[in-house]
Amino acid sequence: MGNINKSEKRIWFYRILRLGLAIASGIAIQFIDLDHFEYLTYDWRMRFRSAPPVSDQIITIAIDKKSIKELGTFTELGTDISADIHLNFLKKLMTQNPHAVIYTINRENDIPIQAERNSVLELADYTLDKPIFIGRDHVFNPSDSTQSQFEEPFHKFKTLQAPITRDRETFGRDTVTRRALISFDGFPTMHSKMAQELNPQAPKSYRGQFDFYGSQQVHINYRPQGAYKPISFVDVVNGNIDLEIFKNKVILVGDDSGSNLSDYVTTPYSRDLLAMSNLEVHANILDTLLMNDAPLKSPPWLSWVLTCLVSILIVFVVLTVKPANGLTVIILTLIGLMSFSFLMFSTFNVFLEITHPVLAVFICYYFFIPYRLILENRKSWEYYHKNKLLTQVEELKSNFMRMMSHDLKTPLARIQGMTEIIRHDNTLKPEQIKALDTIAESSEELTEFIGSILSLGRIEGKEVKLNIQSKDINAILEKVVNKYEYQAQSKNIQIIKELEPLFSVQVDEDLIKQVFANLIENAIKYSPENTKILISTEEKNGKVLIQIADQGIGIDKKDQSEVFTKFHRSPRVTNGPIKGSGLGLYLANYFVNLHSGKILLESELQMGSTFTVELPTELNV
Repeated sequence: MGNINKSEKRIWFYRILRLGLAIASGIAIQFIDLDHFEYLTYDWRMRFRSAPPVSDQIITIAIDKKSIKELGTFTELGTDISADIHLNFLKKLMTQNPHAVIYTINRENDIPIQAERNSVLELADYTLDKPIFIGRDHVFNPSDSTQSQFEEPFHKFKTLQAPITRDRETFGRDTVTRRALISFDGFPTMHSKMAQELNPQAPKSYRGQFDFYGSQQVHINYRPQGAYKPISFVDVVNGNIDLEIFKNKVILVGDDSGSNLSDYVTTPYSRDLLAMSNLEVHANILDTLLMNDAPLKSPPWLSWVLTCLVSILIVFVVLTVKPANGLTVIILTLIGLMSFSFLMFSTFNVFLEITHPVLAVFICYYFFIPYRLILENRKSWEYYHKNKLLTQVEELKSNFMRMMSHDLKTPLARIQGMTEIIRHDNTLKPEQIKALDTIAESSEELTEFIGSILSLGRIEGKEVKLNIQSKDINAILEKVVNKYEYQAQSKNIQIIKELEPLFSVQVDEDLIKQVFANLIENAIKYSPENTKILISTEEKNGKVLIQIADQGIGIDKKDQSEVFTKFHRSPRVTNGPIKGSGLGLYLANYFVNLHSGKILLESELQMGSTFTVELPTELNV
């Protein structure tokens, strides 16, 4: 009992140790900075999901190549169009009372307007009492004119914070634009201000909003490039556009001429240098806030829990499951993690962190698989030496049995011979004759047992080879029945033969004779006195059927599946007067199987047993 408790304690100790190692591995993995890889998976999920819809409250107007060619000029910084043209452009837009017109620029101290001072001042004066703004690509304090205003003569233009972030030193660290500022130091950005004005019911806190170094940010819920198809600046100036489409809309004006790389960003959809214009990015940011559908990043604790659970699973699989099954589980785990994360993003717009759990799969596998290999090699070494020892023992046993069997057959033959000679003496008394009969019977039983042992040794040594000849099954049966006729008569058992005429079949006569002998001898041994044994033969469906039916004690249902196994004897007869080696039916079944046949058994307790031997009429060897 004490050993069992110690064994159980040892098992539980190792289980707890594995669990602790798995959790420790998961925690350690969480401290690895994988933001770059995490945002790569974020980009893949965004790229392959269904694109979200756009609102109808934003119109983009692009100062494109066509506009520059007809109205402006290219400069070192980009493109310029005269202030007079811009004034004419704005007057056309203002006839439709747009909600706001916002110039989005990406130049720190320069505006893409040709700087004739009087024209610029006239343009600036026109914008003062109208919702016309210039969105600057940096953050500032709007109440501090030294930060918010441009230099003279552009100092009168109203400005808004309209920064575009790039993941350079943080998050993805690949210069991709994924985030948008809502506010900085408590001052709202252009996007947040416009969203609140267009949607008075807008929430105070946007979906997916998070703090970052004094700013409030969200991830941009991108629409693919071209979702906001821009109108050409020159088409508006030339009156080629129905101006009514601008009514009550937020109009974003920006450069999309391809002349300056700073006017473009890379996005989750593409890493091309001209992947998406700043103009379209601003539209994406504004729509993200208007529709409040920013991707929601899962809380950090969820990644910790998921990583630890995956670590526990992989450690358990590596150390306890078969390698092939374990590899299947690992592959399914990886597929499940990726599929689940994509499903959460595409269906619920939830950004689930999966790089740490995925890394846990590989690290736990490669960290613990050497330990598993050590255990397996140790077991293999033990199995090898045990098998080697068992093989040697088996060889010694077989050699011993073979040697003893051969050595015993000679003295047994002498005993049988001397017994037969003495029995012919007419002067023997009845009790002496009875004693000689007992000696003869015991010698015969021992001879049969030795024969069975020799046959078993031949089988285990794979020395049994068929000596196929064309023989009459009925003739073989007659010989065997004649051999056991005296034994049957001693118990007043009647052997009835119903043998149909059969064609000769190909068999090994010695082996088949031993099969019939074992079955008939068992029928006689396990049948009470004054009963009958029926032996019949017939040919059916290309097979020869030999049935041996007795009226004996029968075989219990639970023992019938074991009767053909080596050394098996039913507990009902083991300690009884009926002797046996438990090899007869095993050898019979083996020899029949060598002939591509089979033995069937039907039996009920106290109702007798019927053994049916099926042999093919044509044996393919």
